[in-house]
Amino acid sequence: MRTYEVRTYGCQMNVHDSERLTGLLEDAGYAAAAAGEQADVVVFNTCAVRENADNKLYGNLSHLAPVKAANPGMQIAVGGCLAQKDRSRITERAPYVDVVFGTHNIGSLPALLERARVNEEAQVEILESLDVFPSTLPTKRESAYAAWVSISVGCNNTCTFCIVPALRGTEKDRRPGDVLAEIRALVAEGVSEVTLLGQNVNAYGVEFGDRQAFSKLLRACGTIEGLKRVRFTSPHPAEFTDDVIEAMAETPTVMPSLHMPLQSGSDTVLKNMRRSYRSSKFLGIIERVRAAMPEAAITTDIIVGFPGETEPDFEATLDVVRAARFANAFTFQYSKRPGTPAATLPDQVPAAVVKDRYQRLVEVVDAVAWAENAALVGHEVELMVAEGEGRKDAETHRLSGRAPDNRLVHFAAPDEPVRPGDMVTAEITYAAPHHLVADRVVSARRTRSGDAWEARTRGPVPAGVGLGMPVLGVPAPLPDAPGCR
Repeated sequence: MRTYEVRTYGCQMNVHDSERLTGLLEDAGYAAAAAGEQADVVVFNTCAVRENADNKLYGNLSHLAPVKAANPGMQIAVGGCLAQKDRSRITERAPYVDVVFGTHNIGSLPALLERARVNEEAQVEILESLDVFPSTLPTKRESAYAAWVSISVGCNNTCTFCIVPALRGTEKDRRPGDVLAEIRALVAEGVSEVTLLGQNVNAYGVEFGDRQAFSKLLRACGTIEGLKRVRFTSPHPAEFTDDVIEAMAETPTVMPSLHMPLQSGSDTVLKNMRRSYRSSKFLGIIERVRAAMPEAAITTDIIVGFPGETEPDFEATLDVVRAARFANAFTFQYSKRPGTPAATLPDQVPAAVVKDRYQRLVEVVDAVAWAENAALVGHEVELMVAEGEGRKDAETHRLSGRAPDNRLVHFAAPDEPVRPGDMVTAEITYAAPHHLVADRVVSARRTRSGDAWEARTRGPVPAGVGLGMPVLGVPAPLPDAPGCR
């Protein structure tokens, strides 16, 4: 039996695509390579958003070249956004790559690997439009208790800094019945939390002409028995409507967390970015969200150093950060992407200026987030136990969990064993900018999701051991993917 390894870069959509790639490979008879062992097939699922994405890929490929030379029969495949962009250039720069496939044809991977093996030559297949909706493909999910559910792919926006629409295509929406059927099937398997995914998730319904389709979908999720938490990422401020706020506030299973990319607080920069909203509209949305859900935690994306950004423009961004009171912000230094209008704009900001502004922004973001977290000290929160070791110090072994608002909480391990997917109520005793600590556990409850995790791992979990969800359930891009929406 041939073994595989999938290496993922980029946003949540790529993470979910990698779950499909692993499902496809296992359906085709491959098995996951054991930790520390060299896989027979290595698949790179790439991102093209950041400037160093190309260097990262080709650097990793070069490290594998001698490994492949020493292992006859080993295959290397490259997919994702960078493959869609670079196409045959990948095999020109790295002729030892066996397969290159695009964002629209991930279902072809097993056939392309077999064709490359039989023909003994590289296979490059890049479709220009979606062949089948990815969610119809086999999927091996990372978590037994939390799952991504894709409701749309592609984007109809034309942000000047973003290359994603050119690589993912225009928006394609799944029918609501198909989305709900997938969620029900997941719940039957033990999943209790889902995150709805889309490049521009709140534009859902544009393809079949229903402007309120997304709010209706949120409400419909609330009727699914056994589903405890619903999240979504990422909405675009231009299409964020009051019916969505009402659906969030009135549907108990929709969590009070919102990740909404700001990108810049300067109206001039937003105009040059071709973002079809201004700072006043963004802050107005946040004001209405907090009026409906005072406990909501709001996070965002911010790009520093966009071409033409002046010091007053940057100060406007700091002003919005202070006014919005973000629980967290994913901050990025602008980098050129060939093929985007912003790459050719005049007045590119000097690197030293960008770095200085970035550091100043991080200081303000952290100070605001710390103050927001400090306000929760003394409050009791219900946590879903996450995978991963948690934190240890000299006196206390802590596990990790996510609060309803998606804040990360490290809590004291209770006397009774808890498993990923189980629920714990704990009192917040300490706040830091990026996490909370709860040293007093009020109660712990075993759940169907914990049962599903235990069944997957085949064995009971010793007291005080928990694992966690480093990515699942976090409504924000991974560090490789700023501003994908």
